[in-house]
Amino acid sequence: MTPITGLDLTGFTEREPGLWTDERGLVLSVHFFPLVPDLPAPLEEPDRLRAGLAHGVAGAGAGLIDAELGTVDGVPAVRQVVKVPRPNGRGQVFLGSWTVPKAHCSTVLKVQAAEGATTGHREATVMAQVGPDAYFRPHPYAPGLRGALPYHVGDHEQWDPHFPDHPLTLVRAALHRITPTVTLDERFKTFPPFGAQPAR
Repeated sequence: MTPITGLDLTGFTEREPGLWTDERGLVLSVHFFPLVPDLPAPLEEPDRLRAGLAHGVAGAGAGLIDAELGTVDGVPAVRQVVKVPRPNGRGQVFLGSWTVPKAHCSTVLKVQAAEGATTGHREATVMAQVGPDAYFRPHPYAPGLRGALPYHVGDHEQWDPHFPDHPLTLVRAALHRITPTVTLDERFKTFPPFGAQPAR
């Protein structure tokens, strides 16, 4: 069980408790972790949080596309969009998630989709439009970061309308649609916030 008590599952089919898929290859899942959240900084320190997330994701062989602060059902949270090399084969898997952290636990909503037989089309098209010199950029959260997956403008959301069936586009669109429909257990909402100092 998770503190997520409701969300719009239109188009999704339940595969097992807490996991759903749709016809376009999206996988939606909800999770609960009864541990102090593994975030590198409090939400109140966004620059340090984003830099720490970028380094942590790169250290795992993946790439952080963006990290944004917001709320889920009124509770402070952090949204991450990450790209990961496919474990078996060419291409990448794109993951979008909301982590809703509390002092001693967290709940996570995650959407993911993998590239299929065709890979690299989005990247090649964007690079042809902006030029190779403008395509690759230092990571905005950690300019000196060198990771297995480089940061580039092809992953920016502004390109999503040009590639409506790309897995990154689908992941972001699903998060945008589903997030406003999420409801959280009222008891979870009252838990001490992440980063709160324990009472002495």
